[in-house]
Amino acid sequence: MTTNVNNSEGKKKWADKKITSRAENYSKWYSDIIKVAELAEYGLFKGSMIIKPNGYAIWEIIQKTLDEKFKETGVKNVYFPSLIPERFLKKEAEHVKGFSPEVAVVTYAGGRRLKEALVIRPTSETVIYEAFSRWIQSHKDLPVLINQWVNVIRWEMRPRLFLRTTEFLWQEGHTAHTTEQEADERARMMLNVYKDFVEKYMAIPVILGIKSETEKFAGALRTYTLEAIMQDGKALQLATSHNLGQNFSKAFHLEFVNKNNTVQYVWQTSWGLSTRTIGALIMVHSDDKGLVLPPKLAPIQVVIVPIWSNAEMKKLVVKKANSIKADFKEDGIISIKLDDRDVRPGEKYFEWEKKGIPLRIELGPKDIEKDSAILVRRDTGEKKSVSLENLKKEICKILDEIQVNLYKQALQFRNNRIKSVDNWKDFKKEIRDGNFVLAHWCGESKVEAKIKKETKATIRCIPLDQKIEQGKCVYSGKLSNRRVLFAKAY
Repeated sequence: MTTNVNNSEGKKKWADKKITSRAENYSKWYSDIIKVAELAEYGLFKGSMIIKPNGYAIWEIIQKTLDEKFKETGVKNVYFPSLIPERFLKKEAEHVKGFSPEVAVVTYAGGRRLKEALVIRPTSETVIYEAFSRWIQSHKDLPVLINQWVNVIRWEMRPRLFLRTTEFLWQEGHTAHTTEQEADERARMMLNVYKDFVEKYMAIPVILGIKSETEKFAGALRTYTLEAIMQDGKALQLATSHNLGQNFSKAFHLEFVNKNNTVQYVWQTSWGLSTRTIGALIMVHSDDKGLVLPPKLAPIQVVIVPIWSNAEMKKLVVKKANSIKADFKEDGIISIKLDDRDVRPGEKYFEWEKKGIPLRIELGPKDIEKDSAILVRRDTGEKKSVSLENLKKEICKILDEIQVNLYKQALQFRNNRIKSVDNWKDFKKEIRDGNFVLAHWCGESKVEAKIKKETKATIRCIPLDQKIEQGKCVYSGKLSNRRVLFAKAY
């Protein structure tokens, strides 16, 4: 392989994009990754976020993939207004209480004060269920299975890009059913759709569980959740699916006539996933060199870096690189980019490394002479010379290996950070050390609150696969029949 630049030259030109190490300052590291990978930046007012092309391209893949998965279960897309009459939000008491601190309200528009204030949607249960009350009359109208891809506003006092912003993008699904069993089956089905996506595409292992009464969605009968661990040991809730019971249907008079000609309230669910998933991608996989992306979520999976030292060489290697690119584009299976800018190779290496491109092809005159190319993995840094004849097959194989490896690494990290404890001293130590903690809890909300106050740890979930096991609450000493998952969280 021919090179014409020392990598230190590339490093020098990227000096202004230095990444703080995770060990030095994890929070700063996270912000630096977003900056150097050019994913997002803050907007003009506190808590607002501008998602840049690199970040939005990731969201487009998330959206496209999940949208297909939703539709496979019978869900159809809709769109509802972003402004909701304030009185609607107040119809379900627990719901309005839960969202009041985060609500933004429009009181002045069209040059005058409005007769009724309008809430900018923090979530759309209320406005959608008013429509449901008109759409649903008979059991023949059920189930209703809808979803919308929209933005929402929740006034955030401590913003962090992707993790907590005043405005963010998400999808919210809403369904209506004839029975509680059917609604609960749908809520669990959507939880498993999320699990499949997060583990197979995002390469992030998750724990499925039920939220405690304190942590559940405001107005829900029960909330199912996906919880993942970040590299600093904190938990991040990646998606939730709620069995809403009949709370909203009673508030909005969502009634139907069943097969026995009896009037009943419908049973409902709602479920959502947002742009905070991009924050999870960063925190689970990235390193001190920059962003690391699983191939299935990488807008650019492969970058070709041709190497030359004079005009004649440039013509030769760029022509061959274009031929390789065209061969891949013909299949349309792998997204590939040719970087033929008049920039030194070392600088290009560091740029694409920081942006998380899973695989790099280095191609110089000597490689062409040998009818080969060098492949460099982003996850391990491993370099491999491959014949051009086998290039496509080898790239597909390596991309699959990267996807699997990232999941295995994340799974091993998570499993090593899950600790079972049986006393308060050990509990505090493991939480302080940044671990997930499985411990008995008596089920009392006041005990849950005391644990949070003393350790800042919350009940992330009651794991669905957690076995029945007699024990004593780690804090109160009262009897318990199951461990729950505690952690500090974002």
